[in-house]
Amino acid sequence: MNELDARIRARLDLVLEEVCRQLSGHGGDHESRKYVAMHLMRAARAGRIDLDELRGAADSALLDLTTRKSALSSAQA
Repeated sequence: MNELDARIRARLDLVLEEVCRQLSGHGGDHESRKYVAMHLMRAARAGRIDLDELRGAADSALLDLTTRKSALSSAQA
């Protein structure tokens, strides 16, 4: 899949917005959104284009992101 068609791009945008609403700062900072978006793109390129599959990939990225941030906060304390 070289080019993502309009339906898939719309799904990616939808899932990115849904998941990033859970981040602080009204949708998260740029780096957090970029991290989630990269995981979504990787899933789509692997053929995981169903909404539930994309949400799973985004949720996994969000969990990884929050775990990393939590670990960093603990290490700095």
